[in-house]
Amino acid sequence: MTKVGISVKLMEQWLKAWSLSRKLPAPARFKSGFRVDVGYDNQRARYVFPELNDDFLQLAETIKEPWIYLKVCAPREAVINVISNEWEVEPQRYMMTSGDPMKSRDTVLNQAYKLEYETTDASFIVRIHTGNGDLAAIGHLVIIENLAVYDRISTEPAHRRKGLGSFVMKELERIAVSNGIFNNFLAATEEGKRLYESLGWKVHCLYTSAVIRSL
Repeated sequence: MTKVGISVKLMEQWLKAWSLSRKLPAPARFKSGFRVDVGYDNQRARYVFPELNDDFLQLAETIKEPWIYLKVCAPREAVINVISNEWEVEPQRYMMTSGDPMKSRDTVLNQAYKLEYETTDASFIVRIHTGNGDLAAIGHLVIIENLAVYDRISTEPAHRRKGLGSFVMKELERIAVSNGIFNNFLAATEEGKRLYESLGWKVHCLYTSAVIRSL
């Protein structure tokens, strides 16, 4: 059964990794949740709460500016029912975890592609390129304490349904294991959820975002 909400500790670890991956300020505590100053034109800041509570509801009534995101570990329908119509509630997303070796049949990369690794101060990056150097798939991994956070896993449209996403995930897992980390975490879209479930990941809780896009 899918949980409702998430621990504050796990949420903080995920947000730290999310921020490090994007070279953003570390999350700051805000009441029962966190705030991240993002600074993008289409996302000025995000407030993230581990559960749907009064702190979330009061903030939803207070914010009037566009492009400040409210995010909470709760079902989309529950969020729609408690905030005003000026908020646009995005499609359902999922917090997912894995503690067992991932299942995958894609253990050998097709010869049409080549693999590239990069390590930054904050993250490990796996890229798959075509023979002419075009990016086909990419994924990031950030290790926070005892947790491996997978982030920005994507495959270019022309290269989907070829097992590249699974291959990237397995390579990131190999990096995590080589660092002694076996607890894995990510936030997934509906499409991503299908891939991760095929690899053995499980939904930890539902995750919902809302934003005011214009005044």
